[in-house]
Amino acid sequence: MARKPAAKAEKSASLSNVPEFTKDEELKAYRDMLLIRRFEEKAGQMYGMGLIGGFCHLYIGQEAVVTGITMASEKGDAQITGYRDHGHMLVMGLDPKGVMAELTGRQGGLSKGKGGSMHMFSNEHRFYGGNGIVGAQVSLGTGLAFAAKYKGENSVSISYFGDGAANQGQVYESFNMAKLWNLPVLYIIENNRYAMGTAVERASAQQDFSRRGLSFGIDGEQVDGMDVRLVHEAAKRAIDKIRAGGGPYILEMMTYRYRGHSMSDPAKYRSKDEVTTMRAERDPIEQVKSRILEKRFGTEESLKAIETEIRAIVTEAADFATSDPEPAPSELWTDIYAA
Repeated sequence: MARKPAAKAEKSASLSNVPEFTKDEELKAYRDMLLIRRFEEKAGQMYGMGLIGGFCHLYIGQEAVVTGITMASEKGDAQITGYRDHGHMLVMGLDPKGVMAELTGRQGGLSKGKGGSMHMFSNEHRFYGGNGIVGAQVSLGTGLAFAAKYKGENSVSISYFGDGAANQGQVYESFNMAKLWNLPVLYIIENNRYAMGTAVERASAQQDFSRRGLSFGIDGEQVDGMDVRLVHEAAKRAIDKIRAGGGPYILEMMTYRYRGHSMSDPAKYRSKDEVTTMRAERDPIEQVKSRILEKRFGTEESLKAIETEIRAIVTEAADFATSDPEPAPSELWTDIYAA
């Protein structure tokens, strides 16, 4: 049986006081999360066909986290994450063709086919990776916040990392500096409960990750990361506080991934019943779909039209990613720093 999301820390909202979305917000959340889901499913298929090499970490099940947070952020806010990064780029508005082409190592990829699944970025969209080193994005995200404050920008750095990365030493060095210098950084801990494959209770002495910053004076709270409304409400409140000069803040998103840690992970450390229960009772996309139909924000037919549109976008991305040329050999010598 799947564990229910913890609620030991300060709550973003009680179940009886869940913030409501407008029609436009519900439809946007549904579309964005569905794009991530269908894109990741296609990426998984292409990996199985040998069209994607290296590591590939899918975001299926966690879609509500980045969707709600991005809806609460403003243009100009920086975002950075680890290797489970495809969904973040899609929601931030990066071209699905460029994302998929990077997965297949083509010249039209966001990093010219040289970064692959784990190392994509877009300076234009202020998305700074896609980082393969566990926990590195926390240090880099803190640096982005330092740069924003140094330059006098009114932006927030949003740094995503998982429950596994939360045990890395550089995370706490970053917390210390962020609080010491009152940096505009929001730390998002995507607690999907298993890190690479070890359950949280077997790997972490303090399992309430929202409390990890307390010794540095950084407040935090746990949020139901499977409900995009709760994610959005908590993120909006935290981002507004940070932007107003409130300093760093931590949001622990209680979420769940349906697939293994990566495509090479059979996920035998958890039961099939646990995954099935989460899909049936807590799926973030199905929750939005049910509300849209219940509130008559849309019909089965209109939602099918969105599904058709999304599938066409993903198919186009896959076609581009398998037909676009590979990078020229000369690309080996670009984007390299020499002393």
